[in-house]
Amino acid sequence: MSFMILRIRRSPRPVAWLTAAASLAAASPALLAAPPAAAAPAPDVVWGSCPAPDALQGSGPAPGPDWQCGTLKVPLDHAEPDGRQISLALIRKPATGPGERIGSLIHNFGGPGGSGVGALPGWAEDPGFEQLNSRYDLVSFDPRGVGRSTAVTCLTDAETDRFNDLDNSPDTEAEARLWMDAAKSYSAACARRSGDLLPHLRTTEVARDLDLIRAAVGDGKLHYLGFSYGTQLGATYAHLFPRKVGRAVLDGAMHPDKSYTDWGLYQLRGFQLALDHFAEACVRGRYVCPIHRESAQEVEDLLVRVVATLDRRPLPLPDGRKLTGSMVQGAMLQSLYNAGYWPTLAAGVAQLWNRSDPSRLMPLVDSFLGRDDKGRYSNGTNVYIGTSCADSGVPVTERRIRALLPAYEKASPLFGATFAWSLNQCLNWPVKGASDHMDVSAPTAPPILVVGNTGDPATPYDGAPALAERLGPGVGVLLSWKGGEGHCGYAHGSDCVDRAVNAYLLDGKVPRDGAECTDGA
Repeated sequence: MSFMILRIRRSPRPVAWLTAAASLAAASPALLAAPPAAAAPAPDVVWGSCPAPDALQGSGPAPGPDWQCGTLKVPLDHAEPDGRQISLALIRKPATGPGERIGSLIHNFGGPGGSGVGALPGWAEDPGFEQLNSRYDLVSFDPRGVGRSTAVTCLTDAETDRFNDLDNSPDTEAEARLWMDAAKSYSAACARRSGDLLPHLRTTEVARDLDLIRAAVGDGKLHYLGFSYGTQLGATYAHLFPRKVGRAVLDGAMHPDKSYTDWGLYQLRGFQLALDHFAEACVRGRYVCPIHRESAQEVEDLLVRVVATLDRRPLPLPDGRKLTGSMVQGAMLQSLYNAGYWPTLAAGVAQLWNRSDPSRLMPLVDSFLGRDDKGRYSNGTNVYIGTSCADSGVPVTERRIRALLPAYEKASPLFGATFAWSLNQCLNWPVKGASDHMDVSAPTAPPILVVGNTGDPATPYDGAPALAERLGPGVGVLLSWKGGEGHCGYAHGSDCVDRAVNAYLLDGKVPRDGAECTDGA
């Protein structure tokens, strides 16, 4: 679905969907109190072989014989630990050696709504992860509502296709009415089909699940590697359970002080910065760029014209769908998560401009939408909206959106209107936001490594120093990648970042607070 820009860690195997222009804050101070004293110990996980990821997890091949999958039962409501139980899907790859096993390293790859079961095997092929795997069991999970865990369902695949035909940056009264009505219908469908789960998707609930996973894998301390939204989850865990934190890395930090209505414009500026870098690299010949122009501004103007042309006259596709301006805009956003996608984007836009091959961009389009080659959708968008609205969402009316439009369009002529109109997602949501921003103070926790990338589009760099500061003196340790491109830092092209993260996780070597990396840019 195209409600939003998803915040998710990019995978070598394209992740099926992305995350939206809205704040993802944690719950209210009352909900951030200590865990219920009566909580029962987590049961053991029965591990077995892993099937191929299903459509809700993003599809893909089975991970192979070295991987084990299992299920853990957790309370739907952690305030009632003996009440209804739901299922969490888990995956792990046991430590390979040599060297003494440290424990389990639990991963969250972002979202909220990303399938860790689907994502981890692809990332584990990276040399840095292979090194971590020598002394850690690599572990991830589908958070509540996601994938093979007890899942949130909203629309059918056919209904989602129809939703994605809509213009998500309406410029007529009729288009605006369709967009606002569609958001209302979407919220009603989620409430009708998954209303019992929606009040329990808050980040605080997921953090308590994370503590049960820690106990279930037999670790006294949580060793954790969290990307993007995973930084909010990890910071929330540190706030709730500071004395249970082991070695933790928060990469691609979400800004802890941004409210729901702040986040849209804040993230929009990050994507515009990445778009500027894409266009400048095209002009300078840093990659093969068939849309080369005399200036970066001319490249960006061309992208605006391509989207506007398809808004007026979508192109038919071989599978019977139509390629719309909103879809192409999604492909552009998807490509900005990783500079490796830039040549593909430029080539696809050139084909569109020449009216020769409208299908060239469809892999990026469908990756953005979360649609596999059989027309099935992941359910990450459902959980993204459910968590963001329950954490910090506020009802933003059409009148308010129209008032915000000039500022958004000034910040980004290409993406501004889409980001502004996506603010409507919590207007009719049945669960209200608990707080306007997250509390991540954890003054009694051990050092936590926070990684920031100055070119990050989805979680702009200044969130990293802010998060490191809010964790507390001596707790948040900042590592900056200066001049990087794409979302997050680890396993993204900087040997310096990779060495620092692995030295910390494997040997406990804490970098100097404020250390910088400049390679791989």
